[in-house]
Amino acid sequence: MATTTIDPTSSAELYSPSEKDQILLETASGPLDWTFTVFLVIFHVAAVAALFFFSWKALAVTAVLWVIAQNGGIAMAYHRLLTHRGYQVPKWLEYALTTGATLSLQGGPIYWVAVHRLHHQYTDRPGDPHSPREGAWWSHIGWITNGNLSNHSPLLKRYAPDLMKDSYYRWLSKYHWLPIFVLGAALFAGGYYAGGLHDAIGWLLWGAVLRVVCGWHATWLVNSATHMFGSRRWAVKDDSTNNWWVALLTGGEGWHNNHHAHPVSAKHGMAWYEVDFNWWGILFLKKIGLAKKVYAKELQPAEVYQRVPHNG
Repeated sequence: MATTTIDPTSSAELYSPSEKDQILLETASGPLDWTFTVFLVIFHVAAVAALFFFSWKALAVTAVLWVIAQNGGIAMAYHRLLTHRGYQVPKWLEYALTTGATLSLQGGPIYWVAVHRLHHQYTDRPGDPHSPREGAWWSHIGWITNGNLSNHSPLLKRYAPDLMKDSYYRWLSKYHWLPIFVLGAALFAGGYYAGGLHDAIGWLLWGAVLRVVCGWHATWLVNSATHMFGSRRWAVKDDSTNNWWVALLTGGEGWHNNHHAHPVSAKHGMAWYEVDFNWWGILFLKKIGLAKKVYAKELQPAEVYQRVPHNG
């Protein structure tokens, strides 16, 4: 089935002045969202509390959930599959990977995809939801606590028309909190069965709180750090960089200059030394016949060690 996506390399001039005014309004700084800020603070405090309930079983459960939610969910599904359509999988697998992404508590698929397509449309220019040119704090977390872009923004329909046509994605976007709520209950029950109340609290805090908080910051570092620190292979018009330590934290999302130069490529780590676990996951799906029409940018020999200066 054909899909409609926003071309991340297209010009902002495609939009009328009134439409661009709406985009600027939706991505501008506003008053502090106290409800969401309190929620973030509680989660961060609970994440620290998780350290007092450590167990190897809790760590193992958290590691598995990290792969499902961050690598399979955010990177492989929300980002490389739904946002950029760098490959295709059967619909049942697409739904499964996307549902796994909601376990990262980063919003529903329509919101996440629309925000990221908006970022590509206006990267490091007015209208970018989270450019460090507006400040490092803004690009990392301020755009969430003080930004006007919300799950109910009219921009979502414009930037995710393909997902808006899908009834499951509309439902999942409305109830994106439900899977992690069910997961939390399952973690508490599983931990209690494994070792009593201490393990029940530990599994819940590690698997559904500490993991989520770490996942937030890993994803936010792609918005902030990879537009400030790192090297550049491609002379794109934005500030994106290739940052090796963000790539390690995110499984490959830190090769951000590669990604902005070739946004549809499902392969972000393009050189032999650029580790990209998320690409390896997609490659595995291709090997077993589940991933089709996989687009991967392959470097020419002269491009492997190519470097360009940072934007002034």
